[in-house]
Amino acid sequence: MNDQLAKYAAKLADAGLCAPGEPLLAALDAELSFNHAGDPRQSLAVEVLLGLGASALLLAEPIGACQATMYALAREALEQGEAAVIPGDCETRTFLHDLPVVNGLDTALILQALRRRKGCIILHQGRALMAAAGSVSPEQTFVTASSMAFACFVAYFAKHLRDARAGQITSARRAEFAAIRALLDADMARLPQTAPELLSGPFANADQARAAMIQAGRAVVEHGLVDSSFGNVSCRQSTTGGELLLISQTGSALDELGGVIDPCRMDGTSCVGLTASSELTAHKAIYDGGPAKTILHGHPRFAVILSMDCEKLDCPGLGNCHRACATPRAVNGDPGGLHIPIVPGEVGTGPFGLCNTLPPALTSGGGQRGVIVYGHGLFTTGAVDFRDAFATLLEVERFCRDEYFRRVAGLDQQNDAG
Repeated sequence: MNDQLAKYAAKLADAGLCAPGEPLLAALDAELSFNHAGDPRQSLAVEVLLGLGASALLLAEPIGACQATMYALAREALEQGEAAVIPGDCETRTFLHDLPVVNGLDTALILQALRRRKGCIILHQGRALMAAAGSVSPEQTFVTASSMAFACFVAYFAKHLRDARAGQITSARRAEFAAIRALLDADMARLPQTAPELLSGPFANADQARAAMIQAGRAVVEHGLVDSSFGNVSCRQSTTGGELLLISQTGSALDELGGVIDPCRMDGTSCVGLTASSELTAHKAIYDGGPAKTILHGHPRFAVILSMDCEKLDCPGLGNCHRACATPRAVNGDPGGLHIPIVPGEVGTGPFGLCNTLPPALTSGGGQRGVIVYGHGLFTTGAVDFRDAFATLLEVERFCRDEYFRRVAGLDQQNDAG
């Protein structure tokens, strides 16, 4: 258990979400364990862990832009008399629902919040603290905490752009935004100027394809293009027994894909897909409709943020954009002719499922390099291996970050002139 606690504390630091050695993880198995000794928060962790009857608990203070965005949103929620931060991204809608906010290290209030949700934000001494509980393992606390950090980052920048479009940015907000932007340099340093060296295809067999998937999944995580256990990777592979769709299992960490890749038959004559990614049907439809051999799905932050930006502030469909947006939208950039459609789509196979909206957009017109699903993430394809799919992930996220700040600057100029 101690190894597990140390592992997930280190993963939070590796992701740039917390300072090394800062997160406190506690677990109750045969005995009570902590990832390190002497933390003044241990007594609080024990009270909350025992009060919940949980198996694991995490207390961690995010750093950099994640700290600043989380604190700003939580403080605003309390000032407006709200009990929670309510982001609009897909992870929050399907996994977190909302982020309760607790003012101070009040054990009773923290217990109340964690009985209702997987995690909560605690404001204490001018800082934001994440608390997350796990009923089974410490991994659950890591997934929740990293998802909370992602959700608050996306929510803050999406809200700022929306408020800028509405002309609602005060001088104080502009100063706050400038300070938070200055914290992004370290965050963006994880994005390489060029894509890393990945295994080249075509892959001779399924074992080679799995090795390429493991490598590509690790690269997507290491370069900050996906968080926690979200996103997925797949590869279409011909074998003597027929065509396989190799895909990461649902809930698997993309940097730990060894042993969690499912070999699903393209003809549907296998039940292996029961443990596969929830987006298996979308991947299969993409392969059925075009020449792609690989698919990478990440959650690059600024690609997600731009997918939620819309000029129609009075659109009657607001609030339903993730399910059935009727306005064709895309991320377009010159030079280079970048064109990445943005489509709605919910996780799963229902009438608004992304299995129905994503494949046509990705395979139309001879095939697109990538498609962003509203508030969800970016899907990219490779014609032979993962090199071009990863390069597209990287290019689109870099463009979306620059485009975001171009839009904010342009709106600031309009508001100043008006």
